Amino acid sequence: MEKARILEKLISETGMSKRAFAEKCGLSESTLYSILKRGVGGASVNIVISICKELGITVEELDEMARGSSQTVYEPTYEDIQSLIARNGKKLTIEQKQDIIRTLLSDDD
Repeated sequence: MEKARILEKLISETGMSKRAFAEKCGLSESTLYSILKRGVGGASVNIVISICKELGITVEELDEMARGSSQTVYEPTYEDIQSLIARNGKKLTIEQKQDIIRTLLSDDD
């Protein structure tokens, strides 16, 4: 699969709009759209790293996905989850926060 299509799919899975995701990466919306339409090859390494980092993957993992050789399913680390909650915690309602706490405290694995 083409790297730009993979990035677009992963961005959509975050639930964020492309505009919001671009802002989170410190990019203009037009830069992100350009990468997704024209491909990753013309983008600077720093921009690709920034996008991958925000998605919780490495550039190497993106490359593996594009080659179709990624056999492992990405499992977020504790640090990934902590970072996600820290970034978005202020946007959550009390009910959403309580639901996360109940999920974390549940014995169901």
